[in-house]
Amino acid sequence: MGCGVPGAGTVEQVDVIPVAEPKPCAPCEVRDPFHPDHLLVEVTARLEERVRHLHRCVLETDGTHVATVRETLPRGWGYDVGVNELTLIAPRGYCAGVDRAIETVERALQEYGAPIYVRGEIVHNKHVVADLARKGAVFVDQPEQVPHGAKIILSAHGSAPEVYERCRHRGLHVIDATCPLVSKVHAEVRRYAGRGATVLLVGHPEHDEVIGTRGEAPDRVIVVEDVAQAQLVQVPDPHNVALTTQTTLSLDDTAAIVAVLRHRFPALQAPASSDICYATQNRQDAVKAAVTDDRADLVLVVGSQNSSNSQRLVDVAVAGGADAYLIDSQADLQPQWLDGHTRVALTAGASAPEELVQGIADWLSDRGWLRGGEEIPSSEGVVFALPVGFQTPPSPRLLGGL
Repeated sequence: MGCGVPGAGTVEQVDVIPVAEPKPCAPCEVRDPFHPDHLLVEVTARLEERVRHLHRCVLETDGTHVATVRETLPRGWGYDVGVNELTLIAPRGYCAGVDRAIETVERALQEYGAPIYVRGEIVHNKHVVADLARKGAVFVDQPEQVPHGAKIILSAHGSAPEVYERCRHRGLHVIDATCPLVSKVHAEVRRYAGRGATVLLVGHPEHDEVIGTRGEAPDRVIVVEDVAQAQLVQVPDPHNVALTTQTTLSLDDTAAIVAVLRHRFPALQAPASSDICYATQNRQDAVKAAVTDDRADLVLVVGSQNSSNSQRLVDVAVAGGADAYLIDSQADLQPQWLDGHTRVALTAGASAPEELVQGIADWLSDRGWLRGGEEIPSSEGVVFALPVGFQTPPSPRLLGGL
C-alpha cells in the first residue's frame, strides 16, 4: 500500500469494505455486514491504520512531499491517532510598507554607497536591522548624530515635523521611508487639528508611530491607550473632537475603546475607513481562522518583542483559546512549548523575514510534524512605490515577486 511519498509507491484510496464475518451487535443481535455500527468500526480502523502508515513514510523522507501526503488524510483524523500537524498561515510576514522601507535602505546603499544613516529602526525587527547594518546602514537615534550634509532615511513608523526641521537645520538629505498608511494618519491629524478639533489617538504612547503622529499637533492630540482611559478622557469641546488610531493595533481591541468614545462624544469625527492597516487586519483574521476553523491549539508568531503588530497576533490567538508565543527565530523556540499540543499554526508579523519562518517550519518538520498550509507567505497584491529620487528599478520582491 503506497503513500504518495517518493520511493513508497502511489496513493491508494481507503475502500469502505464491510467485515467478512461480522459479529452480532450487542444491542440488536444482527449479522448485517452493512449495519452502521459495523461500518463505523471498520472505517475507523482502516483510517487509523492509513494515517499511521503515512506518518511512518513521512518520517523516512526529507519532507519534500509532506503537503501532498497531508492532503490524503481526512480532515482531523491525524490528530486523534498521534500525528502532529504544522500549518503555515497566510498571509504572513512582510507587508507593502515594510517591503518599501527595507528596499529603500538597500537601494540607497546600492546607489549612494555606505554609510547610509537611518533614524531609529527602519522596521521593528532585530534581524532586519542587523542585516542592513552588515550591509553598511548606520542606525542613529537623533539627526544630530549624522554628519552635516549626509543622507538620512526616516523609518517606516513616521516622524514628527520637528524631526524634519532638525534634519533641514543640519543640512541632511532626507529620504522618507514612512509607510503611506501611516502618512495617511498624519494627514488626518493635521486636518482635524486645523479645524480646531481635539484629536483622540488610540494607541500605545511609547510606540514610535504614535510618537510621530502625535508630533503633528502635540497641543491637540490626546493618546488613549485602553477602555479605562477612554472612560476618563476630557476634551475642551465635546462637540469638536476627532478620532484616529495607530495602524498596527487589533481591530477587536480598538472596537471596545472606540465604542466608549462614541458613546461619550456623539459628535466624534472619524475617517471614512479604518486607520488599522490592511496587513495588520489580514494577518489577525488568518490567525483567528487557524484557531477557530483549523482548531490550532498552539500558535507561534515570528517577530521581535518591540513589534506591535506581532504582539497583537499573539493576543488574537490567546483570545481564541490557543496558547501562543512570540519568537524572533527558531533559537527562541522552547521544545517544551510543544508538549500536549498536536496542531501548531505558524505565522509572522508584518516586519519578520520569511527565512525565519522557514527555519522554524524546517525544525518542526525534522522532528516529525506534518507540514501543511500555505508555503507562499502573501498574495495581497499591495505595492507601494519607492521614495522619489532612485535611479534603478525596484526589485522583483517589491513588485510582488518572491
